[in-house]
Order: sequence, then structure tokens, then C-alpha cells
Amino acid sequence: MEMIKNKPKWLEIMPFPIVVTDRNHIIEYYNSYFVNLIHSVTEGVRIQKFFQDWEVKGKNLVSVKFKEDQYILIDNRIVYENQELTFFILADGSHIKLLQEKIHELDTLNKEFDAIIENSYDAIYITDREGTTIRTNSAIERITGIPKHYYIGKNSKDLIKRGILKESVTFKVLEQKKPVSQIQTNFAGKETLMTGTPIFNEDGEIERVITNIRDLSELNELHHELKKVLELNDQYRKELEKLKTKTRQDPDVIVESTRMLDIYDMADRIADFDATVLILGETGVGKDVLARHIYCSSQRHEKGEFVKINCGAIPHDLLESELFGYEAGAFTGANRAGKPGMFELADKGVLFLDEIGELPLLLQVKLLRVLQEKQIQRIGGTKPKNVDVRLVAATNRDLKEMVRKGEFREDLFYRLNVIPISIPALRERKEDILPLVQYFLNIFNRKYGISREFDRRLKDFFYHFDWPGNVRELSNLIERLVLTVPSKVVTVHDLPFEYNSFHEEDPTNNDREEAPENIQDDEEEMTTPVSITTLKEAIETAERELLVAAVEQYGSTYKIAEKLGTSQPTIVRKLKKYNLTTLD
Repeated sequence: MEMIKNKPKWLEIMPFPIVVTDRNHIIEYYNSYFVNLIHSVTEGVRIQKFFQDWEVKGKNLVSVKFKEDQYILIDNRIVYENQELTFFILADGSHIKLLQEKIHELDTLNKEFDAIIENSYDAIYITDREGTTIRTNSAIERITGIPKHYYIGKNSKDLIKRGILKESVTFKVLEQKKPVSQIQTNFAGKETLMTGTPIFNEDGEIERVITNIRDLSELNELHHELKKVLELNDQYRKELEKLKTKTRQDPDVIVESTRMLDIYDMADRIADFDATVLILGETGVGKDVLARHIYCSSQRHEKGEFVKINCGAIPHDLLESELFGYEAGAFTGANRAGKPGMFELADKGVLFLDEIGELPLLLQVKLLRVLQEKQIQRIGGTKPKNVDVRLVAATNRDLKEMVRKGEFREDLFYRLNVIPISIPALRERKEDILPLVQYFLNIFNRKYGISREFDRRLKDFFYHFDWPGNVRELSNLIERLVLTVPSKVVTVHDLPFEYNSFHEEDPTNNDREEAPENIQDDEEEMTTPVSITTLKEAIETAERELLVAAVEQYGSTYKIAEKLGTSQPTIVRKLKKYNLTTLD
């Protein structure tokens, strides 16, 4: 018998007689098993014509008789070629149970498939080969704002005409015969990613197109929120690193006193703000240490360098080229390739101008212009260069008094004095002295590969001494003792002659504050005669004698400053105090 055209392929796969009818039981299709059973079949007639004793036994079950054999017809509803059809499976008693189990299994799988589609967060809709929607899920209502039943039976061309779709992924899939993805803004104004995938039959023809719709506006919002969280997390990480650094303390920053702790706490707070900082304090109090700490605590630490220049240690005629650089051939003896200045070297980082009070008035004008315009111009150059530099300045001089005398520009002073920080002298923060003593002792023991210890009386001296040279003087004296004293334990008797007057005072004086003691030793108490001069007089006498000897031996304030471990301006001031002169 000639096969019916467009018959579903699955009819021949099933190993049972199957006949398919419309809703009125008019035969549409059947398989070869049914032909072998009936022998003579004609489509377009009612199925009841071929059976006797048609009796409904229950839902989906009909008892019939063909010739002398009894059969059960199991009917199910399907949609094929846009038609609602009923297919009947003929089975005798031995097949009923097996068929019922298979039908139950298929029904379970069908329900699971329905649940998967319906509960997908992305919208899913399925069309036939003509682009007509067969099925969709509820997610499409959330994404498009249109009820899902509206799509059923509608062709994608109609949806485009009504403005619900701008383009149809379905037709692109049908045309290209492969998966297609595109991004478009839908009827509700949401950005969506639409991916269409073809489903092929045995003949390589497209039977269905399944389209997945993902709401990108939600993903974009989540991405934006995630980016904000990551940025916040990075900020918290950096803050945590700062707290960890502060907790363990920078090994080069030794602070115990309340005043110094407050200063470094403020330095941490202003580290990431680019306002200019002016550090004030006597020579040797640690202004450069604080400046470097501000740099290390800031984000500039990761972007640029910390560049330091001492404005009082460089001759004035060379200072301009050091600060701003010069172009090739700018002056006799200049480098042929030119040279970048300190401002250029400190780009993205921090420039520390120590002894800013020694800056000549002419350079003060140029420095003010750099702070205002964020640009520098090399000597001999014709074009300005942009620089991103945070400026930290320091001085031991009274800039306000210098402004009053006309030695320092008032406008530059206020440019520098945005965040003033005054570091107290070491004598005003005695809690820091003994921790500094131990720190420097450890440093020099490791540096020179030796092992020295200080006895209690020597520590008592360190604690009560006024330290006119501040931390720098303390460091120099400790290094000197470590290198010059041959014994393992350094005592107060090993102090240089200029410090002798102090330890000759009576240490048992009840009016005198006792130094904190952390390390006990077995040294016996010693009695010494009371000094016949004041401490200040003794220090000044020793200081003058030392300077007289230095002037005779070296003659230059720069060489004297280098040998005595201090700055040239300090030597100039001291010589003036004692009416001493040098060759320069």
C-alpha cells in the first residue's frame, strides 16, 4: 500500500499498530503494523469502522474487538502540523501493562521537561519551521511585560509588525541553519541577549527553533554592583594594610610618646590627600622620617618615587638646575642630553624639600609657580612640562619671622602651610628616648657585626640628657660608643668628654626623675662628686671646643657638617653663636 505523505517519522519506530485520527476519530495516519493487522485501510474514514464492540473502559482506554481477537486501544492527544490529533495504540492483554508503564514514564519525563522550561530564569520560546510560536514560559512575561499566552500561535513576523520584536532570531536560524545570537532592546526597553538554536529531523530539516532570552539589564546592574563591591573591597584591603602597618609599626618609625603617636596618626589620615605638608621642628627631630612615612602610607607609593633634596646643602647657583633640570646645551658643561630635575623624577610621587627656609627668593618665585600651575620648565627649555607631584617641605627656621623680615615670600609660605606639622624636640618626648636607644643599638650591632650592651647608668644618662641635636645626635653618639668602646658593656664612663659634666652629677638626687628601666643589670651603685657648673654651660663649653678644633682641621662649613653628622646651616649658626669663622 502507498505510504501517506508527511506521515510522522515516529509512527514507524513504534513496535505496535498505531493509527492517528482527528478529534472526530477520522483516520489521518497509520503505520505498517496497523496495515498488517487490518490489511485494508483507508484514511478519511472513522476508526470505529474497523472494530466491533467499541467500549470506553476508562480515561484513555477503549476496549474493541477485531475479528475474534480482543484489543485495547490506548489513546493520547498530540499536536502535529498545527493540528490536534489523537493516536491509538492497539495492544492485547500481554502488552497492556508494558504500554501503561511506558506511557507513565513518558508522562513523567514530559512533566519534568515542562518544569524545567517553566522554571528557567531565562525566557524560552519554541517555534515551528514556519516561525509560529508553539510554546513559551512565564519568564517571558517578566522580561517583556507581555503575558506568555499572547505569544502562542503567533508568528514571529506578526510580533515584529506589532513592535514587540525588532528582529527575529528565529528567521535568522531558519536561514543560516545554525545557532544565532544577537543583542537587542525589547518592547519593555530592556537590553536582552537572544540565542536561537535549530532542532533538526532525520532528513536534516529544521523541525523546531528554540530561542533563549536573557535579560542583560539585570546582568549589567549586577556587574556594576560587583564592580563597586570589588572597588570597595580593594579600598578596605588597602586600609587594612595601613592598619596592619600601623599595628606592627614601620621599623624605621620609633614612637611611644602621645604627641608623636598623634602626629603619625594624623599623617596616616592625610596621606592620600595631595595637599602640601609643611613639617616644622629643630634639626635632627626626624622630619625626613615623617615625610617618608607620609609617602609610604599613600597611594603614590605605588605610582612614583620619593625624591629628597636639601635646599641648604646645594649651592644656590646649582639649586635651580637640580630642581627643574636643564635642556641640552643650556650652559657650559651641561650634559649633552640634558637632565631631568627633581620635580620630573618625583612625577606621580612625592618631592621632599628639606631646609626650605634656605631657598633663595628667586627660586621661591619659580616654586610658587609650579605649585599654582602644576608645570615646570627646564633651564634652556621653551615648553613647560606637566608634573603630578605632591610637595612635602620641612624647615627648622621660623618662616613667619622670615616673612616679616622679607626673607621668605608670604604667598609661598601660605602655599606651603596648608597642613603644618610641628615635631617636638626629643627632650619634650622622653618616652621615645629609650626605645630609640635600643633601636639604634640593634641597628649598629647588626651593621658592624659586634655585640654591645648599655648599662643602667648609661641609659639613665640617655633619658635625662637634653639632646640639643635631637634624634640625629642620639644616633651619632650611640654609633660612636658602639665602635669606640672595646668592652661588651658600655658604661656612663665611656661617654666622650663633651658629655662628662652630666654623668658627674649626683644620680641619687631625690628631685630628679628616674628613667624607666626595662633591663636589669648587676652593676653596683657608684657615687660621684657634684659638678661645679651647670649642664648648659658644660655643653656649650664642650660644643665650642669641638667647633674650634673642627675649624682648625677642616676650615669649611660643608666639611665640618659632614664630619659632625649635621647640616651646613646648623654649623653656620653655631659658628656665629661662638664668634668663630671659616675660610668659606
